[in-house]
Amino acid sequence: MHVGLVVPGSLDTVSGGYCYDRRLVSHLHEAGDRVTVVSLPTGGYRRRVVDSLRPRLRRALARPFDVLVEDELAHPSLVGVAPDVPRVALVHLLRGADPSDPHRRSARLLERRYLGHVDHVVATSDATRRAVTDLADRPTSVVPPAGDRFAPTSVDAAAIRRRAHEGPLRVATLGSVVPRKGLDTLVAALARLDTDWRLTAMGDTTGDPAFVRAVRQSAARRGVSDRVTLTGRVEDGTVAGHLRRAHVFALPSRYEPFGIAALEAMGFGLPALATTAGGPPEFVTDGADGFLVDPDDPESLAARLDTLATDRERLARMGVVARGTFETAPSWDDRMATFRTVLERVAAGDTPPRDRPAEEVSP
Repeated sequence: MHVGLVVPGSLDTVSGGYCYDRRLVSHLHEAGDRVTVVSLPTGGYRRRVVDSLRPRLRRALARPFDVLVEDELAHPSLVGVAPDVPRVALVHLLRGADPSDPHRRSARLLERRYLGHVDHVVATSDATRRAVTDLADRPTSVVPPAGDRFAPTSVDAAAIRRRAHEGPLRVATLGSVVPRKGLDTLVAALARLDTDWRLTAMGDTTGDPAFVRAVRQSAARRGVSDRVTLTGRVEDGTVAGHLRRAHVFALPSRYEPFGIAALEAMGFGLPALATTAGGPPEFVTDGADGFLVDPDDPESLAARLDTLATDRERLARMGVVARGTFETAPSWDDRMATFRTVLERVAAGDTPPRDRPAEEVSP
């Protein structure tokens, strides 16, 4: 197959969604497919909508593709085009479903229009699939990410049990420091604890400087600045090192379409304290390999953190179960093979016509 992949900006962008895109490209290459990456300009939302009307974009997409995969985050640039090739929208995150997005309402309208003109949708979680079907009746497959980026992690049950009894509670989180990720909620929750703790927050701090300042000011106001470390963007080896030393992973997002970072952390034997909003309930079992907590609820999050800080035997048990959850999860090779099967079917025309009611298509 000749597959076109449309992404906003650079494919090398550091995020879970772009990690997924890169894995797809790698798998398709290994399968013998030809892949052409079309990188679209980024910038203001309105400017990208205007760009969708420009001839140069239509020329870039007018190639002899067998199938075109479009990262849905590029939808402002694609809403005005109609390439004559089967189109698959890859949906990591609908902007219209993100409660922290200031453009949520306008994005929802544009996403409805965009999704109504694709042939198939691949959603990365069942929560995202439901959000898609609220907007458009399109045939949809669910192909989640995998968590084996760091495998093998060299963390076994014995190491998890030993680590659980070492020092103050070490909490790790991974993701851009933006309102959606809920780092402010995590700092507020930790500040409530009577026990000692340390927080390492890994992720880009340049996307929303005002929010980063607010998090730092919140930590200072609560007298916990010396226990909160914002690393900024770090390399994979550094991420793995922090996860290997941590006791627990926190992902208290206001909305999280899947939560790939939590699954990766479970590979290091870390119980996941994750949001109920979005995809994490699809792989985190509350009270077994982690806890599920409503967004913007620092009191409940603090209670779960306190449980793990004061009951180290339970911390150890949950860490071992988390490692087991990771071990039974499909790998990136498994997931991308499923994705490729979807692309083969769509390229062959094995998908319901646009004028028929949608149905969920499972590869």
